[in-house]
Amino acid sequence: MSSREQIRSPRRALPFWLSLGMVPLAVLGATVGGWTVVLMPIYGWTMVTILDAFLGLNEDQPDPTTPEADLFWYRLITLIWFPVQFVTIYGMIWWVTHTDHLGALETIVLFFGVGVISGTVGIVYSHELLHQKNRLERWLGDLLLASVLYSHFRTEHLLVHHLWVGTPRDAVTARYNEGFHRFFLRVLLDCPRSAWRAEKLKLARAGRPVWHRSNPFWRYGALQLAALALAFALGGWVGLGLFVFQAFVAIWQLELTNYVEHYGLTREYKGEGRYEHVLPRHSWNASHTASNWLLINLQRHSDHHYKPERRFPLLQTYTADEAPQLPLGYPAMTALAMIPPLWRRRMNPRVRAWRKTYYPQIEDWAPYKDGTTPMPRGSV
Repeated sequence: MSSREQIRSPRRALPFWLSLGMVPLAVLGATVGGWTVVLMPIYGWTMVTILDAFLGLNEDQPDPTTPEADLFWYRLITLIWFPVQFVTIYGMIWWVTHTDHLGALETIVLFFGVGVISGTVGIVYSHELLHQKNRLERWLGDLLLASVLYSHFRTEHLLVHHLWVGTPRDAVTARYNEGFHRFFLRVLLDCPRSAWRAEKLKLARAGRPVWHRSNPFWRYGALQLAALALAFALGGWVGLGLFVFQAFVAIWQLELTNYVEHYGLTREYKGEGRYEHVLPRHSWNASHTASNWLLINLQRHSDHHYKPERRFPLLQTYTADEAPQLPLGYPAMTALAMIPPLWRRRMNPRVRAWRKTYYPQIEDWAPYKDGTTPMPRGSV
């Protein structure tokens, strides 16, 4: 069987449906309570990391010329995920506000797990959808982001991150020695303003004012208000609070991933506002099998930056000679990032080795570490 015939098989796509396993765990936690409310984060982090240890690395290289028609079973999970997540979030809000068998702590832990679903899965799927040209997919991506109150991520990711990753213009390129908690506060403050500036600049280039109806921030605001209103209609103030809580957990999950993906990796400044082109060396990669199933190959991150429109089943992997590799998959590395001293002990030597390998000519790394190299020309 050829590689193209193999990838067309529904059986080959099935592992990428691993995310659906979280939904029955959410129902179990909501109906049974007790210790079962912790099963969702255990499934998404611990079980996947254990499977990574048993299954090892997957370094297969799919045929990148595979036609889109052969990817139906891979695309389908991303297409159905919004209704699945919608029913899960709002069904949980209605359930816990109309029943009384869950205590306050059980409810909080349950919605922490819901945030793991909407962050670990929902935002990752929205990321895949927003990179496509199909209007339906982009709308589904917008709806998923609205369900976690982070709609500006679309603008920030497409107009800022992919253009200016590894430069001071990109807020989500974590700086060397920057702990996650400091990074998280910085991006929460910087990214909405950064996205607004990017849209303002884009509109100005088209000769339009920032208040023009084509500014997507109006759509972002309307979708997020609708999401909040529905939560309130179903569960009152408690339902609204639980919705906001799961959204915060989802955003925390996203920014943990952003932190890991580019920690300490910067593009060389060439002078006069110019930086080198984005290369595979500017993303941390992980070829761990199970976590790539759950995260639909997000860990093949260098190739995503090389070909942002490439569908996730066709993303290529890179060797350690071509791109920096993480010792563990993203779920384990994001858990490590929550403990900055352990993170630095594990990752700082890798960043220093990366610098020596690719940029032996740079003697002073302080401007890169502090984010004080000049802004890229044309970025602001």
